[in-house]
Amino acid sequence: MTELLEINAIDNWLKRGNSRVLIAGPCSAESEEQLLQTATDIAKHYPENIFRSGVWKPRTRPGAFEGVGEDGLKWLQQVKQKTNMRVATEVAKASH
Repeated sequence: MTELLEINAIDNWLKRGNSRVLIAGPCSAESEEQLLQTATDIAKHYPENIFRSGVWKPRTRPGAFEGVGEDGLKWLQQVKQKTNMRVATEVAKASH
């Protein structure tokens, strides 16, 4: 039952009438400026869609850049406040 509720919640979040949903943004969040500029440009043309950027980026080589982490969540909050777009990121492990 819980699984069905979760699926319905996701379906409702993705619905935009008969339109397709665009999920767009940089693969990896690198700076607040990068996210805000990209989001502003996307919002000009697709304000009803979802802005997505990765803040945790697992790599195949240990010790390589793995994203900006929690700072990126603050940047995504700024994107939401300034553009009113829905925002998303992936969760790479339970500690996130």
